[in-house]
Amino acid sequence: MPNRFFKGYDGSVSRAVRAFPAAGLVIAALPGLVLLLIARPETALLSSLVALAVMAVLTGALHEDGLADTADGLGGGRDREHALSIMKDSRSGAYGVVALILSFGLRASALSTIILIDSSFAALALLAAAVVSRGAMVAHWHALAAARVNGVAAGAGSPEESARNVALLSAIVLALLLLVPCFGLTRTLFSLIVVGITALGFTRWVRTKIGGHTGDTIGATQQISEIVMLATLALTL
Repeated sequence: MPNRFFKGYDGSVSRAVRAFPAAGLVIAALPGLVLLLIARPETALLSSLVALAVMAVLTGALHEDGLADTADGLGGGRDREHALSIMKDSRSGAYGVVALILSFGLRASALSTIILIDSSFAALALLAAAVVSRGAMVAHWHALAAARVNGVAAGAGSPEESARNVALLSAIVLALLLLVPCFGLTRTLFSLIVVGITALGFTRWVRTKIGGHTGDTIGATQQISEIVMLATLALTL
């Protein structure tokens, strides 16, 4: 991009976060198309893993990395400082490895269950989960102060309240548009409520453990919310 577009820009994403749910829709478009093209009942699990692999490549496994680091830090940290030091370490421990296995396993299993009903339902569920989970990560980011004053998340700024509200509203509206036609209003609203409760509970746990957010906990919120939405939709079919 030409430098003129960034004159006077301080690197903050305080307002840009309102577009995160829409970005999730764009990111999940190709994996969703993959599901539509190759998913069928006899290859449901394989198709789901391929779609998730495509998504991980598109994002550079950014949020998976956050999930792994958060699991290691919160699971193995003796106290706040120890947890933060673990999360900053690029190496993955047992907690992180297990978290990644569960993330891909649970999402793939949920998508496989939905594929058995209709592959188009699975594609729409993947799109909706990508959208809603990115709204949840903005809410987590806004709710907590930065755990490190010199961390990447602190440098990016805190989401403005109006941007947080736009992100959440757009995530809900997009989810309703994507899911209601195939899953119905009741299942869709229930999945949104479950995701909201889970994200709130995780945010409170992070506040208790380390006193604020990091880039890793923001990414972990996205992963956890995506897992919960897909699992809820699959379990309520």
